[in-house]
Amino acid sequence: MSIVQVALPIPLNRLFSYIYPKDIKPVIGGRVRVTLGNRKMIGIIVSLDENDDHLLKEKKLKEIEEIIDKESLFSSSLWKLLQWAANYYHSPLGEVLNHSIPVLLRQGKQINYDFKWLWHITEKGNIFNIDVLKKAPKQQKALILLQQKQIISDCIRKKYDITTKVMQILYSKGICTPKKHYLPLQNWSDNFMIKGKKPILNREQNIAINSIKKEDKKYSAWLLAGVTGSGKTEVYLQILENILIRSQQAIILVPEIGLTIQTINVFRKRFNVPIDLLHSSLNNKERLAVWLRARRGENAIIIGTRSALFTPLARPGIIIIDEEHDSSYKQQEGWRYQARDLAVYRAYQENIPIVMGSATPALETLYNVFKGKYRQLNLLKRVSNAKLAIQQIIDIKGITLVGGLSPLLIKKIQIHLYAKNQVLLFLNRRGFAPLLLCNDCHWIAKCKNCDHGYTLHHQYKRQLRCHYCNHKQVIPFICPNCNSKNLISVGVGTEQIENKLSQLFPKTKILRIDQDTTRNKDSLKKYIDNINKGEPCILIGTQMITKGHHFPNVTLVSLLNVDGALFSSDFRATERFAQLYTQVAGRAGRAEKQGEVLLQTYYPDHPLLKTLLNKGYFSFANQILLERKSVLLPPWTNHVLFRAEFFDNKKVIELLQKLRNLLENLSSNDASVWFMGPLPSLHPKKNKFWRWHILVQHPSRKYLQQLITKSLPLIYIIPESRKVKLIIDIDPIES
Repeated sequence: MSIVQVALPIPLNRLFSYIYPKDIKPVIGGRVRVTLGNRKMIGIIVSLDENDDHLLKEKKLKEIEEIIDKESLFSSSLWKLLQWAANYYHSPLGEVLNHSIPVLLRQGKQINYDFKWLWHITEKGNIFNIDVLKKAPKQQKALILLQQKQIISDCIRKKYDITTKVMQILYSKGICTPKKHYLPLQNWSDNFMIKGKKPILNREQNIAINSIKKEDKKYSAWLLAGVTGSGKTEVYLQILENILIRSQQAIILVPEIGLTIQTINVFRKRFNVPIDLLHSSLNNKERLAVWLRARRGENAIIIGTRSALFTPLARPGIIIIDEEHDSSYKQQEGWRYQARDLAVYRAYQENIPIVMGSATPALETLYNVFKGKYRQLNLLKRVSNAKLAIQQIIDIKGITLVGGLSPLLIKKIQIHLYAKNQVLLFLNRRGFAPLLLCNDCHWIAKCKNCDHGYTLHHQYKRQLRCHYCNHKQVIPFICPNCNSKNLISVGVGTEQIENKLSQLFPKTKILRIDQDTTRNKDSLKKYIDNINKGEPCILIGTQMITKGHHFPNVTLVSLLNVDGALFSSDFRATERFAQLYTQVAGRAGRAEKQGEVLLQTYYPDHPLLKTLLNKGYFSFANQILLERKSVLLPPWTNHVLFRAEFFDNKKVIELLQKLRNLLENLSSNDASVWFMGPLPSLHPKKNKFWRWHILVQHPSRKYLQQLITKSLPLIYIIPESRKVKLIIDIDPIES
């Protein structure tokens, strides 16, 4: 008997020991079925121990119930990546490994290569008298075919209308037997070709493509910084040519599901290779099929959202991250990894290039360029003679707005629609109105689960909805506090804008694209297809409409309410606003038509707005980087966030205060470490749980890692830690 160390998908940062007979050979990275307490679980083997010194210990250990895999699920580079990630993010290895494989594999499904069942005739079948089956004509027909062809496939069986039941009856009589026939691997590289005509490139595109192609056989990290409409996608396509010619595979990450369909269409038009999608809308069977094809090298390109990064590749060639600045690359539940950072580490492990593209690069990425870790390539000109949009601020101080729209904006909408163009209005607030209150006693309709104001939805259906826990209730007719009927809605959401525009422009098609209107499968695609017909219309959208979409007939874009970001307590809010503004503005004038961008604000003289509008995103980014350097904020320093959650607010604060005392004692010799908190989180109560946090800052990432490692065993001795949920968020982007 020997010992094996198994990682299990539970929130405990430890491995579990089991014994196995020496005649069975488990493999590191393979799955096993084991018992933990009274539960049957699927774990992954992390290490083997053949040492006989453990024989005494073995008597207390349970035995592995089943070895599922004969080979590792992970390549050596992917295994190193996941081990490193578990250590860096201080997440249980079992949860990290479990997260990286498809759900069906987590459930213990066997990995089978593609096969089909073939019915082979037996010796008895070859000499069987056909006349014996006169009274069973379907069996007789099947036997005749078997004697003629010796083998019957499902295609032949269906062609002659022979059911599986008929074949099973013949099998029971010893006339035939089913056998698995494994299908050969699909070799797409033999037929690789480029379809269609390539566009003429400008000088910047040529420089970018040639620079990356020169070093595409080894690790290199590139930032492709291009204004919206500058042809970044064409650069991706031409970089991929070398990779595909060498029969290597590519992973392309996009931030949203809605972009995967759009991206795959572009790549399919250029390359006649198998391309697969990976995102959360696929069912478990579909996800496993893509995972298996990638592992065998049967697909050339995998396009997916965040978790597609962990797809195994038979022949890795390149990783491309589109819209690399997007916050959705950071996982906010469970294992809180940053997919962009892990993608760079994976590219390093695989010794392949990685390209990160964005019109508004994250400040962390620009910092890595400054430090020499990445190299930057610029695309500062729009392709196809597309002109940069004219930008204008609308000062709305003292102006009466009509459903959130200023009179000047309404007039501009009329002008652009009259010219047979399309208009896009951006408001990152879905619903009809963000608040319902009593105008007499100032009572506010709040969700008791989250201590946050309900959002008014579907005004004529009388519904209030919490955007944090999704609790719903009907709109009251009277104030529950003072019985007044004087209830009013405050603020503007996308529903209200849609309602008002329908009154102002009754003959114009109005398309509202937000989370509420795109819940059904393929609904976003239908909206995009509708927009791309080119007919005059008004688009109202939240953030999902700003990411990567190409609308050639949109000539007017307006941001309706963004002032909150200018005065937020979150130091990242201004960066997000600048990225959002630049991305939204980039939807205007994508073809040869002149675009126009209007920004409604109560603060037209805000210095951030002036820098952004007059000098552009990169000047703004340099200014913000200098400001952060002066006050020692990321990326010039490093953050770790300890968040505690529990339904008892007092217990949460007690745990965090004891945790801070512990961390201060462990770091008392270093004056560079800085603590903030316990403080309530940005959303202090969510789904009945109170949420507080402590922020720890230090210039050295290594020091912070050591501090966490030293503190973890001591944290779990604190009595409150047994009840209160504690989350460690490395490099947080939200509080």
